[in-house]
Amino acid sequence: MTHPIQIILTRQLAGYLSVPFFLVDPKGKLLFYNEPAEAVLGRRFDETGVMPAEEWSSIFTVVDDDGRAVPPNDLPLMITLTKRRPAYSRFFIKGLDGVVRHVEVAAIPISGLQDEFLGAAAMFWEVPE
Repeated sequence: MTHPIQIILTRQLAGYLSVPFFLVDPKGKLLFYNEPAEAVLGRRFDETGVMPAEEWSSIFTVVDDDGRAVPPNDLPLMITLTKRRPAYSRFFIKGLDGVVRHVEVAAIPISGLQDEFLGAAAMFWEVPE
């Protein structure tokens, strides 16, 4: 599948960032996450590959500060996909390696030159305890 140049360039940029970065298309299909994200998510991108939003939004156990499950539609990246606006949150995520991490997530929409919605990206980082 061919992607718009903005998505290709965003993926290229993600490879140079030291902050974990997650990239999805307009339907939420995971296109890429970078090496720093692999450490937080508990698995290399080469091992997970491209996956639909229904899978990535439920494959990781996400709970709030009170230990309540966070519904997939309340995740910042899903909010950005549905409302096409930035979103932010802080929660605990259990990676595919079984480790629970406290993270902050900021998600942003990606638009084309004609303001068409091309997808979204999320940057996240572990919260120091």
